[in-house]
Amino acid sequence: MTPFPLTWLYVPGDRPHVVAKALAAGADVVVIDLEDAVAPDRKEYARTATAERLREPQTVPVHVRVNALDGPWAAADLTTLAALPGVSGLRLPKVTSPGQIRQVAVTTPLPLYALLESALAIEHAYAIAGAHPSLRGVSLGEADLRADLGVRADAGLDWPRSRVIIAARAAGLPPPPQSVHPDIRDLDALAASCAHGRTLGFLGRAAIHPRQLPVIERAYLPTHAEIEQAETIIKAAATTEGAQALPDGRFVDAAVVAAAQRTLSLARRG
Repeated sequence: MTPFPLTWLYVPGDRPHVVAKALAAGADVVVIDLEDAVAPDRKEYARTATAERLREPQTVPVHVRVNALDGPWAAADLTTLAALPGVSGLRLPKVTSPGQIRQVAVTTPLPLYALLESALAIEHAYAIAGAHPSLRGVSLGEADLRADLGVRADAGLDWPRSRVIIAARAAGLPPPPQSVHPDIRDLDALAASCAHGRTLGFLGRAAIHPRQLPVIERAYLPTHAEIEQAETIIKAAATTEGAQALPDGRFVDAAVVAAAQRTLSLARRG
């Protein structure tokens, strides 16, 4: 997997032909969904079809979103998927406590990713993020969280968004990707939403249609101006020791240099 995945394409696990198309769509990570995208009477088929697809290593990293850990299907999901060569990670929905992460971690060596989708999960965000070394990331499930909080305006989710970003970084995890943008036709709105998410500290975004992928990637890759600025900072830092001010007045210290290095690394990804 690229060290800076920006696009995470969700696809229903009970539609193998759509999964095949998703694997060729150019996403950094494909997420086969056994949970929200699959009706209850299709759960068994979705699990079987997913296991058949992932019996061999894939050319694209594939994660599987299992069913809710406190529900009737999760145990079979985990048992079936844990040892398959084509699975690169498990996404655990509706996590509310660190104990849930630890419970799953003892059953599989796979990297785990927690989805925080309720007020209780937000309250426990840092404890969840630091629950176990197998946990490699946390992110929001905004549809469920919106319903739990009774939030109507999008801005009402900015505090929990920031809370999860801070919890992830405090626990030493990568910045979370944004939750999905549900309107697959309004790409201008998607771009604006990504721009806002980037200002909050997200890195990349989940998608539900391939047409969303290039919009997300453009929004999260550094601009030419940002790359030039980062190169200027790195060059200035190489010529002297300690903090300094650039000719245009910008102050450069170790934190600014580290941010510039991240920008250049992201620009070079892939």
